[in-house]
Amino acid sequence: MRKSVVTAVAGLAALAVTATGCSGKSAGDKPDIEIGLISPMSGPFAVLGISQQNSLNVEIERINAAGGLNGSKVKLVVRDSALDPGKAVQAANELAGNDAVKLVIGPSLTAFYDAAKGTYEKNKKLNCQPAVSTGSFSGLKYGFRSQDPFDLDGKAVVDWLKKEGVKSLGLVYDADDTGKNTDALLKKLLPEAGIKYLGWETSRADDQSHRAYVEKFKDAGAIMLSSSVGGSKTMAAAAETGFKGKLVGAGSGMQNISFIEASGDAADGAVFPAALYQYPERLDRSQWLPGYRKHIEAVEAKYGKNVGPKTGATSPKGTAIAADCVYVFEQAVKSTKSTDATELAKAIENLNLTAQQTPSGNAIQPGPSHEFYHQVHLYQWKKDGKGWFTKEITAS
Repeated sequence: MRKSVVTAVAGLAALAVTATGCSGKSAGDKPDIEIGLISPMSGPFAVLGISQQNSLNVEIERINAAGGLNGSKVKLVVRDSALDPGKAVQAANELAGNDAVKLVIGPSLTAFYDAAKGTYEKNKKLNCQPAVSTGSFSGLKYGFRSQDPFDLDGKAVVDWLKKEGVKSLGLVYDADDTGKNTDALLKKLLPEAGIKYLGWETSRADDQSHRAYVEKFKDAGAIMLSSSVGGSKTMAAAAETGFKGKLVGAGSGMQNISFIEASGDAADGAVFPAALYQYPERLDRSQWLPGYRKHIEAVEAKYGKNVGPKTGATSPKGTAIAADCVYVFEQAVKSTKSTDATELAKAIENLNLTAQQTPSGNAIQPGPSHEFYHQVHLYQWKKDGKGWFTKEITAS
């Protein structure tokens, strides 16, 4: 009898160990929901990856402080692409095959994503892209864009140039997929606006200077420049050569203060398109959209802000459009009570989130296009005695 009791107790103990598992979690605990980030965390474009990571951490900490998602804590898993396409694709393959990862953000840059999106689709891996400006997402089932689309960016800039009476434009851009797409878009938009296209000077990652490119467009009414690190070299060359035309961004990269640091006073008057970016405007923070203000101030409190050593220009150490990826994922999980990628993708398609509530301050209505945003803003860098700021010049 005694032996039977001991055996029974031992059996129950074994069952208890099996129930809790080797992780040491108590019975009933749910595994973490992992979110992957693939972005440059080192090298010349590390500011992008670090800013994305900071904003994602702020949103994840907010979710976990409120009890997590469906009883699970959320965890960020980071992979450094180092602007290396091989590393970016390798990381995408790894995270796409990891069942614990329910959402992947990145890899940043259009060419890297183009090489990875097939793997995401094959593995039914939900993914969100806040640094992929060109290409279409409407044919994807699991991919969504959380950035101002390049065709809307291009139209906003060209419409402004037409209004300003600009007669010619040259493009200086990296010889990558984004550059090819931008070149093709300008070939379509500029003739419609009556602006002569002077062509595309293809820059290289190892260029020490972009002076030769800028000098080819010395008489142009405007130069359009890259949103990536190369764009700051174009801005610096414009300052060196005394270029008198207008400088315009092909996308939102010019909001990065490294562009201002590279060119100094030559950036005064430069124009760029972007999703909502109220931080450098001369606005009282009470005028900021509430979701945007909450996110940016949380980033500032935890990580501080970037300050240009030469210009004193500032920016938050975060990027709110990346935070939108987590916010949208959160809403979809809550509505479906699931982390199944197919269910979540359908739920995200049907979201209709107001500009008041999102971290970026942009309304989000993805629909079948899988585009989070359907409006872009135009901003102009300005400098006065108080320093650098932006003025919104979006056409009403």
